[in-house]
Amino acid sequence: MITPANIFYHELIGLDTSIVQSNDKQLVGLNGKILDETKSMFFIQTLAGVKMIPKNYSTWQFHLDGMPVNVDGNTIMKRSYERMGVKA
Repeated sequence: MITPANIFYHELIGLDTSIVQSNDKQLVGLNGKILDETKSMFFIQTLAGVKMIPKNYSTWQFHLDGMPVNVDGNTIMKRSYERMGVKA
């Protein structure tokens, strides 16, 4: 089960997210569902289509059981299997 304490070690694909802070002010407020991820990018389904957004330099907000959880993008700059500790 994903909790705020262990979100770094879980799969993020399928979660709803929004950008609450970023060095690129145009990204703040962007939200949608994570479709895929690479080491440094999220592919987000937004109302305007699929967007490729860099993970770093932004604070991402995820909602777990209705509770907002903010995550610094620099801390999740790994491939999902690297975060989970699984060998590919």
